[in-house]
Amino acid sequence: MNKKLEMLHQTLYEAEVINQAAAVLMWDQVTNMPPEGIVARGEQLALLRRLASERMSDPQIGHLLDVLASYEDDLPYDHVHAATIRVARRNFDRESRLPKDFWGRVEQLSSRSIQEWFKARDNNDFESVRPNLEKMVELSREFGESFPGYEHIADPILSRHDYGMTAAKLRSLFSELRGGLQPLIDTITEQPIPDESFLHQFFPREDQISFIKEVISDFGFDFKRGRYDAAQPRMIRVAHNDVRILGILDENFLLPALFSTTHEAGHAFYELGINQEYEKTSLGRGTSDGMHEGQSLLWETKVAKSRPFWEHYYPKLQNKFPDQLGEISLEKFYKAINKVERTTRRLGADEITYNLHVMIRVELGQEMLDGSLEVKDLPQVWHDRYDEYIGVVSPDNSGGALQDIHWYAQPIGGCFQSYILGMINSSIMMEAATTAHPEIEEQMGRGEFDTLHSWLKENVYQHGSRYTASELVERVTGGPITAMPLIEYLQNKYEDIYSL
Repeated sequence: MNKKLEMLHQTLYEAEVINQAAAVLMWDQVTNMPPEGIVARGEQLALLRRLASERMSDPQIGHLLDVLASYEDDLPYDHVHAATIRVARRNFDRESRLPKDFWGRVEQLSSRSIQEWFKARDNNDFESVRPNLEKMVELSREFGESFPGYEHIADPILSRHDYGMTAAKLRSLFSELRGGLQPLIDTITEQPIPDESFLHQFFPREDQISFIKEVISDFGFDFKRGRYDAAQPRMIRVAHNDVRILGILDENFLLPALFSTTHEAGHAFYELGINQEYEKTSLGRGTSDGMHEGQSLLWETKVAKSRPFWEHYYPKLQNKFPDQLGEISLEKFYKAINKVERTTRRLGADEITYNLHVMIRVELGQEMLDGSLEVKDLPQVWHDRYDEYIGVVSPDNSGGALQDIHWYAQPIGGCFQSYILGMINSSIMMEAATTAHPEIEEQMGRGEFDTLHSWLKENVYQHGSRYTASELVERVTGGPITAMPLIEYLQNKYEDIYSL
């Protein structure tokens, strides 16, 4: 059986190597590629995605999984070999149900749609990309319909990104979250909006990069296994010892570079912390998008936006930018970076209202999939939902239905929910870590993060995909995923900031 398991690993790893090659091309696309190379790059990525899918759905894998079924049954549920077989079967079943050319068609549409989306957003021209969005909805429905037995057509797509998650479970979490957050938003937004004008000055690029590198190095980022570039924010995992993080940089606004990079560093820590022995198995990546977002949001919000963090790093930042921040107190700075405001923009939104921005996108995506919302009506329904949930309306579609690239770049219904699940998971894990180690907050105030990083590696990172997200939460809390830790965290933090 060990020989059969090795054969399974080898076959799966061939697909992984193809995906690694695609990852290098994706990194090059966002850092070095000339703009006119987009069409050819789309064809290259489409081919690699198709080859990887074919390898992952190879009948030989199905045969090996059948042979290994009895072996799996004889093992304890959490035995590493049982988990390897279980996750491999899950991935194989998903890929083998889809048409062979499905991901190639997605990549081809995505490459064209992304290029046209940029122009449409800049020109406030929703109609020019509506046909692309309608085709993406069709492809997304094709994905869902390949997995009969679902309650909602979005469920198969949700489960691909966050295994076990369903539209019904999300509705329950959303109801709990809205009930806890909207009264808090109403109370806070009655207060004066904190002044943040001092953040909109000239902050030289190299000085920002120097400060950011110091921070993520203190967090534990290993520059021998990863690299940082200033570009559109994302983390690209090439291999276990090759993880690239990208953070946007604006010389006229201090916050985007710092918070986008600490966010992406959190993603990198997850991948870099996975057990090295899992690299050539089905367990060698983070278990779900929602748990991945949980790690990135933990480092961005629970750490880099916390008071203890800035008690240590704000004097360093003032020394880096004395003309811009020398006369600005820590209290004023801390309140400015945590200001709460009703806005039409998701990116840059505060920790509280951000959840409502994401809820709107999840709900509208599911409504397009189940047919209760036609794509042609999306712009107006978007504005109506924003008015209802957040109390603001964008003056145009560039800040509305054209605001995010996600729906124009990948199947709809499986991406935005991870941002809310990430907010929830980050609060669950931070609460668990500080309960186990109450000294973490004090250590953060000294610029020390080893205890926090080590706890996360032991309880989350090292396991890769060995456990599902819900199983990880169960292991550290003894209970199911709930929004309450997030609600309590936000209430405690912002009631203190706004002296409520």
